[in-house]
Amino acid sequence: MNFQEFLKYIPKIQKEPLIGEEAHEKMMPAERIAIFKDLDLNTVNARKSCVMMLFYPKNNEPRLILILRNSYKGVHSSQIGFPGGKVEDFDISLEDTALRETFEEIGIEREKINVVRPFTEIYIPPSNFKVYPFLGYSTEELAFIPDDREVFGLIELPLSVLLDDDNLVSKTLSTSYMEEVGVPAFKFEEHYIWGATSQMLNELKEVIKRVL
Repeated sequence: MNFQEFLKYIPKIQKEPLIGEEAHEKMMPAERIAIFKDLDLNTVNARKSCVMMLFYPKNNEPRLILILRNSYKGVHSSQIGFPGGKVEDFDISLEDTALRETFEEIGIEREKINVVRPFTEIYIPPSNFKVYPFLGYSTEELAFIPDDREVFGLIELPLSVLLDDDNLVSKTLSTSYMEEVGVPAFKFEEHYIWGATSQMLNELKEVIKRVL
């Protein structure tokens, strides 16, 4: 699918019902699902953060930008994620947070991003964050300027790779809640995308596949 074809599906994506919990659970190991069954999210005093799932054309192919975070003392050290960050008091809205953080982390001005819609929020127990993802797109090929304090590298994920079920794998990892556990993941080149990012990706994938 070329980028212009992809843009034709944006109105349908805007209207398609979300399937958050169902899509998220498919990318959770059994151990994490068990944690959520005993968790009352109404009583969790979580911090808020927002991320941008940003599509753009590269060689006329739809790509999705992901970042590889720097190594630091924290539960998300060296993980793959979307550009984004925590909500600040001065942010006008959750969408405003996602746009601001996208500029701060990868240098893309908000004027270049067309925000399509919010997707289903997701709670991350190890960091006690509730993450609000937004889908956006740019109609031009982008020149990224990563913030080297937070971003180690960039991953430009083709839409074709995201939609291909052959790229869904199980990867043995040591996580915040268990050593050597089989974790569902998306594989792209040498990268394994797992955890909350893979769960948000899976909802995005399923919604797009439903409108194709």
